[in-house]
Amino acid sequence: MAESVRTLAYGSWPSPIDAAHAAAHDGRPEDVGFVGEEVWWTAPRPTEGGRRTLVRRHPDGTEEPVLPAPWNVRSRVIEYGGRPWAGVMTDAGPQVVFVNFADQRLYVYEPGGGEPRPLTPVSTVGGGLRWAEPELRPERGEVWCVLEEFTGDGPTDLRRVPVAVPLDGSAAEHRDAVRELTGERHRFVTGPRLSPDGRRVAWLAWDHPRMPWDGTELIVAETGPEGTFRDARTVAGGPEESITQVDWAPDGALLYASDRTGWWNLYRDGRPLCAREEEFGGPLWKLGQRWFAPLDSGLIAVLHGRGAAVLGILDPETGEVVDAAGPWTEFAATLAAHGERVVGVGASPYSGYEVVELDASTGRARVIGAPHEDAVDPAYYPRPEIRTFTGPDGRDVHAHLYPPHNPGCHAPDGTLPPYVIWAHGGPTSRSPLVLDLEIAYFTSRGIGVAEVNYGGSSGHGREYRNRLREQWGVVDVEDCAAVARALAEEGTADRDRLAVRGGSAGGWTSAASLATTDVYACGTISYPVLDLTGWGTGETHDFESQYLESLIGPYAEVPARYTERSPAEHADGVTAPFLLLQGLDDVICPPVQCERFLERMAGRGVPHAYLTFEGEGHGFRRAQTMVRALEAELSLYAQAFGLTPDGVPVLELTP
Repeated sequence: MAESVRTLAYGSWPSPIDAAHAAAHDGRPEDVGFVGEEVWWTAPRPTEGGRRTLVRRHPDGTEEPVLPAPWNVRSRVIEYGGRPWAGVMTDAGPQVVFVNFADQRLYVYEPGGGEPRPLTPVSTVGGGLRWAEPELRPERGEVWCVLEEFTGDGPTDLRRVPVAVPLDGSAAEHRDAVRELTGERHRFVTGPRLSPDGRRVAWLAWDHPRMPWDGTELIVAETGPEGTFRDARTVAGGPEESITQVDWAPDGALLYASDRTGWWNLYRDGRPLCAREEEFGGPLWKLGQRWFAPLDSGLIAVLHGRGAAVLGILDPETGEVVDAAGPWTEFAATLAAHGERVVGVGASPYSGYEVVELDASTGRARVIGAPHEDAVDPAYYPRPEIRTFTGPDGRDVHAHLYPPHNPGCHAPDGTLPPYVIWAHGGPTSRSPLVLDLEIAYFTSRGIGVAEVNYGGSSGHGREYRNRLREQWGVVDVEDCAAVARALAEEGTADRDRLAVRGGSAGGWTSAASLATTDVYACGTISYPVLDLTGWGTGETHDFESQYLESLIGPYAEVPARYTERSPAEHADGVTAPFLLLQGLDDVICPPVQCERFLERMAGRGVPHAYLTFEGEGHGFRRAQTMVRALEAELSLYAQAFGLTPDGVPVLELTP
């Protein structure tokens, strides 16, 4: 006999999805690539200190983690990292190079042939030497990659350049043995892509104060017989044109994704291949992200969509795109191709990210690695809705709605659920519509979630992205509040039980929302920006050190605006309880931001908690950290909303 449905108040529904489930399924496969005929990728290990390992899929379909703990395959270039490995198949077996997180050295490894061997030296200057986007050049005995080299102790005392690292280990103790490939100097560069005939090379570059989604330059150079780049010239891009990826077609044509029309579309030697008001690219937060991959046949594997990214095959002759059949509605910006085989990382609202292979010659797509496995009965997963709300001045605000859902419970008639507004990080980013057990942790207990892709988010064209120019702390706050109020007005959410939460830039939006609006009863603020003046004048890393020039305005011209917008300057406006979460090793949004905010809150009598985590940086990776943070967040909502969830430790709030 089926179990009867219980009538229980929202927020008190018993759920099989606990914080440990959510932590164990945090992260996703990334950095897919081919080593010969084999598919390899990096995978998270939350229960192993949050490291990432390298996974090999053998021809018989079995998966093998290649590197045991404590090896951690992860680069710190531009702090957000970049593609950290590459491999080739030799007569003796696979040969891979990878970046190890602890020392940031580049290593070479032949599975079964002994321990990894360092290829690059250690530097004690500042953040040392860092490497990303390696490409093996066995014919030259080299690895081509991007070098990020600190020249002083400050976070912006550094340079970046394409380089060649000897495979014989001769540079393991000698920086001078690393060969710089070009005299071209830009603050930021991507890894060089060699043309099929080996005669030309292309890469992207940009300089402060631009971010790569504002404007980049596509540089092409000739390759000399000695392996250096010469006659470099800019062939596309500029201050208001963002080129987010470059590659070569098999016949030597130059392929790139540009937003010159207002949408990231694909071009071949400057000719548009599929002119649509869709995105065939995205914001370049990590070096080596790939939204397209050329195939040997001349077809191109693409990720495309509006507010989403699905996998398809583009015919450059006709401009037609045929999407891969399957349940996946979102693909991460990592693609690899070999012959007519395409590999990506896809997910859906009812399945987590898994490694997917598409055979372009047959159209067949299948899961080949990291397959989704239901940790609990999927009946407890949320049932999301895609919504568009109306914000100030009638502007559209895109969001994903996750109503409370539990097959064993419903709420008493006449009651409305609490809702938490989720503000994503970036802010030039977006929330994908995929299964997230953190969201299910709340919805299965009777707490709704609304992910808001506020103005400034990616996925909806440059005009939507540019809404946040000089308006950070205004448009994002207004759009989140508009969604929250609309949910209350339409009878979806309880007006008195609304919360806001976010991390990084989303933490900023959460704090600014608590400080400048009366919409929310409480909020969760994770590793945030809280004081713009401090953050924008030396407290953050180089990549984002001038991000505020576009988000707020040039500091030299509008210094008062930095003060006016900062939540730390409006602590007197915060009256709702809040939870502050911070990694002590965070160099992007350092702990001093939280500490300064708390100093301003001292003595004001607002209930709050401040939890810090040793060994965690920007974004939490360790299972025990994620469990503690998620349970603390639920306890905050329980206290603010009058909920009675089972089995959750009580978070101590102090005034």
